[in-house]
Amino acid sequence: MQKKNFKELKINSLSVKKILTGFIKNETRKVGFKKVVVGLSGGVDSSVSTYLAAMAMGKENVTGIMMPYKTSSRESLEDAKKIVKKLGIRSLKIDITPMIDAYFRAFPEADNLRRGNKMARERMTILYDHSAKENALVLGTSNKTELLLGYGTLYGDTASAINPIGDLYKIQVRQLAKDLGVPKEIVEKKPSADLWLGQSDEEELGFSYEDVDRLLYYLIDKRYLDKELIKLGFDKDFIKKVIKKIQDSQFKRKLPIIAKISEKDYR
Repeated sequence: MQKKNFKELKINSLSVKKILTGFIKNETRKVGFKKVVVGLSGGVDSSVSTYLAAMAMGKENVTGIMMPYKTSSRESLEDAKKIVKKLGIRSLKIDITPMIDAYFRAFPEADNLRRGNKMARERMTILYDHSAKENALVLGTSNKTELLLGYGTLYGDTASAINPIGDLYKIQVRQLAKDLGVPKEIVEKKPSADLWLGQSDEEELGFSYEDVDRLLYYLIDKRYLDKELIKLGFDKDFIKKVIKKIQDSQFKRKLPIIAKISEKDYR
């Protein structure tokens, strides 16, 4: 992983930890819940969400669920187990292979995108089922970079009741992970949604998280115009590509659109 030092994206981990643990505790308890369930992939995002939840709710109130498919990386599963062991939280391992394969036997022509989306949504149905069983909320694990770029499955990995890391860019999540004590091998490993064998987030996106996070910071947080971004050294084509991804995925960041015919809105 390329190491860069982007001062614009530096966070005060102590302050962020306090805010996010308070967020988890308050948002959970104010709707009458005391527990959370979280999908543990072995990646840095789910690890950070789980660490924060354990600090906020107590380890006995957090259940981490590992949901591998037959092509999933063995390393990812082992990394998820490390988080469970280190935090002392409750855990389950549920193999989603039978469910996924049963469905795609009827659609053998399905490509990786369809299969990946199905896996992500299958995992989320499992999380919501166990949230009902445990009387718990589903904790989100999608970061700000993924949400802005639409790099996630609608009603799959982007679904949750509360999301503590959705306003942190990927490299900020890594910084917080390091400061929280997440194992180094998890913090520094190549990002992957692990949806198919050899899948890599950055190869699929076509750019590194470090580069796109810095662009997104100036584009979204600072509201820089194209000409200002170019002055900072960003390539014009890169800017256009990222803006298009944001625009094309806007529907993923909105609630379902409901046709209104009554006088009052209930939302």
